[in-house]
This record gives sequence, structure tokens and C-alpha cells, in this order.
Amino acid sequence: MHTNLSQNISWRHAVLVFLLFFPLVLLLLTIDPIPQDAAYHRFIDSSGFLGVPNFFDVISNLAFLLVGAVGIAFCLKNYAGPSHRAWLVLFTGVSLVSFGSIYYHWRPSNESLVWDRIPMSVGFMGLLTALLIEYVNRRLSCLLIPLVIVGIGSVLYGYFFEDLRLYVWVQFIPLLTLPFFMALFSSRYTHQGLLLSALVLYALAKAAEAYDVALFQLTGEVVSGHTVKHLLAAASCYTILMMLQRRKLKA
Repeated sequence: MHTNLSQNISWRHAVLVFLLFFPLVLLLLTIDPIPQDAAYHRFIDSSGFLGVPNFFDVISNLAFLLVGAVGIAFCLKNYAGPSHRAWLVLFTGVSLVSFGSIYYHWRPSNESLVWDRIPMSVGFMGLLTALLIEYVNRRLSCLLIPLVIVGIGSVLYGYFFEDLRLYVWVQFIPLLTLPFFMALFSSRYTHQGLLLSALVLYALAKAAEAYDVALFQLTGEVVSGHTVKHLLAAASCYTILMMLQRRKLKA
């Protein structure tokens, strides 16, 4: 599987290319530009504490810093295979999400949201590169920097041109295609099922985000859906770290 890119090109590669790029083409050709909804910044839990506005939405971001720092430390001490740099970029992005999201939730606005999304885009592209390397071909490691640039560019394009279509692709394509990577190709490593667990946790995080108000009311106005989203998303990242810590080369 991990041979020269000019060899062993199969229908599986064609299907994967289609799955990766058809959603982007669909977004760009069939959907009007998506501006940032001003209502997005109005989270249900705006309570402050110890001088910190939107306290729980702010403080819950420390979970990303913890997971990201542990992930970086693991990658610096252990060789994670040909996708080593991609995993390191992923956990670097996760760490930086903490600072960007704290800044955003301290004072939500379109401008501060950019600093929340840039590190997220770095993490997503690190994950996509790692999947390409481990499931398709290790030579695809050359895509790491270009994909990170695309990720950051999608955030800046969305802000300056009021069009989030490219960012939507950057955020969701590594996650939506993960099951297809696993179905179409085989990994040389064990414990790949933890990647699916990470996907489920992230899906639950997005659901919690969508039901921000409902969860706030369900918990007696103790914790909002957006706070839960942060914790579930951090747990998703930690599950990926668990996979890296536990996995071994298949015999």
C-alpha cells in the first residue's frame, strides 16, 4: 500500500479522491456564499465569575490545552511513524485552540472568531494528512504544509469575503471521510477503532453545540450545550491520543 504514487493506483484511490473533492465542488457550485451568522455569537450561558465573562464557555477550553500539551509531549518523546509530523501538527492545533477559543469566548465577535478557527483548521488538516499517509501512501506527507495553508486560508477567506464554504469543507471533510479511509484501505497499526470513537465524540460535540439552549435548560441552567461541546471535542482529541499511545504495528 505504501509504495510509489505512480504504482498501484486503483478504484479505491479514485473513490477517495471523489469523496474528498466532490463535496467541495458541490459547495462552491450549488450553494451561495455562506456569511457568518451574527446570531452565532449569542450563547445562552453568559454568566461571569471571578471577573471572567462567559465563564464556563471560556474555562472549558483548558481541556484543549491539557489534551494538546500531552499530545505534543507524546509526539516529542515517541516516534509515531511516517505520519509523525502530521500528528504533532494536530496536537499543536488542539493546544492553540485553547488560546484562540478563550479569546473568542471572552468577547465573541467575527474578528475574535478568526483566532478560534485558525488553530482548528490547522488541527483538521493535520488529521487529514495523517489519514492520507497512514491509509493511502506515506509519500503524501508532502501535503502537510499545503493542506495547513489551505486550512488557514479557508478561515481568512471566510472572514474577508464573508463566505464560509471553504471552511465548512476544511472542518468536516477529514471527519466525514474517516470511515471511508478505514473501509477502502487498511492501516499497518492496531487500535484503529479508537478513531471511530473519536468521530462519534466529535459528532456528539456538534450536537451539543446545536442544542446549546436545550442542554442549558435540561441541566437547570448549570451548563450549556456549548460548554459540553468543548469538553466532548477535547475528549475526541484525547481518544486519538489514546490510539497513538496504544497502537502497535500489525504482525
